[in-house]
Amino acid sequence: MDVFGYAILATGLIALIYGILIFNRLVRLKHNVRMAWGNIDVLLKQRHDELPKLVAACKQYMKYEQATLERVITARQQVARARESSDVAALGLAETTLRSSLGQLFALVENYPELKADESFRQLRGRITGLENAIADRREFYNESVNLNNIGIEEFPNNLIASWFRFAPFRLLRFASAEKTDVDVEVLFQT
Repeated sequence: MDVFGYAILATGLIALIYGILIFNRLVRLKHNVRMAWGNIDVLLKQRHDELPKLVAACKQYMKYEQATLERVITARQQVARARESSDVAALGLAETTLRSSLGQLFALVENYPELKADESFRQLRGRITGLENAIADRREFYNESVNLNNIGIEEFPNNLIASWFRFAPFRLLRFASAEKTDVDVEVLFQT
């Protein structure tokens, strides 16, 4: 074999190694997105399990606030359906509805001093608030993982490997624009 043959062989070997490195990077990015979704899923499930306890605690005191309690339960069911089907778009909308309903519920609690003083309610409220904060953190990590994955499969020459092995982009977890606006506390107290 002459020098030209060795040069072609070396170039082919370098291209193969580079292709393997790209493939492995894309696999890591894909699995990071799935891991991030799994983290959100665990927290959503934990919150899903805590919400009926919160509603039950509230029912004892809030006899005239059934519509608010029903909105929380309905929104909880919507989140569960979206979570179980891994429908990121539907989850974003359902989360917005649930957060709004919980905001209304917590605002109404201010009218019930006995409920606010109830130790079990305070613990549930603290637990759900902690889960909400953790979900927000995990949502940020998920969206960052999705962004890195989507950029990774669009960059050249990664896009050649990605299309060949059918790596697909993921959807960002977005919430409705209403969640991004400031909350009008007065409106919450009037409902």
